[in-house]
Amino acid sequence: MRELKELFDNNRWWAERVKRENPGFFDDLAKQQAPPYLWIGCADSRMPANQILGLEPGQVFVHRNVANVVSHTDFNVLSVLQYAVEVLQVRHVIVCGHYGCGGVAAALKNEPLGLIDNWLRHIKDVYQHSPIAGRRTGGREDVDRLCELNVAAQVRNVCHTTIVQDAWRRGQALSIHGWIYALEDGLLRDLDLCISNPDQLAEIYRMEPPRVRGG
Repeated sequence: MRELKELFDNNRWWAERVKRENPGFFDDLAKQQAPPYLWIGCADSRMPANQILGLEPGQVFVHRNVANVVSHTDFNVLSVLQYAVEVLQVRHVIVCGHYGCGGVAAALKNEPLGLIDNWLRHIKDVYQHSPIAGRRTGGREDVDRLCELNVAAQVRNVCHTTIVQDAWRRGQALSIHGWIYALEDGLLRDLDLCISNPDQLAEIYRMEPPRVRGG
């Protein structure tokens, strides 16, 4: 007997419903992938990008990990970012965290959790270099504030990549946004953070065009 039969039943019901409502949907979907958005979000099971945004399959490219971290040494997120920007030609990268994030809450503590402690170091670094450093209580207010600060830091990390800066240098229209989601009401909040050119970055992170060597 097939395991997880209910999931296959759900899938069949969903596919049949979509075909009834839009007979050509899957044929069109199979022919191309051209989403205008890349969503970098938390792996939390309560944060499904398509449902939150009200978009159909094929309309948003998605990368998710614990606490929506963008590390310059993580080839997973960098590969997704490069494919989205250079191949899919997305126009918007959305970094979206959520209030009450378990990864952020764990980063505020000093309890050993195993392998994930190495990942949470990224968030600890955000905390240590933030306005709230040194005054943590571990309460919900601290967690939620660090969730916001973490989104802002990851937006900047996206912008600091050679992938994004090369795109801007080519004249490609590309904006990086910082949003946060509230599980309690299902609504997104704009953190009023949108970067669309290198002039909005600290000078140390702006990459100059490569110099042409003489023959």
